[in-house]
Amino acid sequence: MHIQFESYLRTNTNLPPEAISQIISFALLRSLRRNEYLFSTGEICRHKVFVVSGMLRTFNTSADGGEHILQFSAENSWTLDPESYDRQIPSLVSIAAVEPTTILYWQKADFNVLLTEIPQFKSFADQIISRNIYYSRQRILKALSNTAEEKYEDFVKEFPGYLLRLPLRMIAAYLGISLKTLTRVRHAQLQRY
Repeated sequence: MHIQFESYLRTNTNLPPEAISQIISFALLRSLRRNEYLFSTGEICRHKVFVVSGMLRTFNTSADGGEHILQFSAENSWTLDPESYDRQIPSLVSIAAVEPTTILYWQKADFNVLLTEIPQFKSFADQIISRNIYYSRQRILKALSNTAEEKYEDFVKEFPGYLLRLPLRMIAAYLGISLKTLTRVRHAQLQRY
């Protein structure tokens, strides 16, 4: 698993081999079963997480039991609850495995040491944060202004491989539409092609 992460860092950064080794030396490995929680609403997010294989979902559950999915994190992506992690307060979301998933994770104190000792890694982490902010803003704008059809079309374009990996109810929860609406949109799309 560390080999995949090492390859990811070599491909996406200009970190020297000794820096990559140092980052890996702080990493902990964990496997999650399908639907197993990394942490739940009300717990404090204490780790930065890199998905080696599988997929996680970040979500909130409403009072009526419905899920509101904020994000999917597939292999070669990072995830956490930034507010809970930064402020060390109870999380408003849960993170759980969509499918069997293997992660590397770093304790907050260890990750902070890496950011201090490896300025290039801090710069890389800042770039990821910036991309996530940009993506979140785009997602909010689309959620507020796009039709159900446009939301689904955007999802298919952005995440074509997810259609085979996710149950329709999770796609609907991510798009902020009902399962009935998603089924109607998909049926109408199939009729056009």
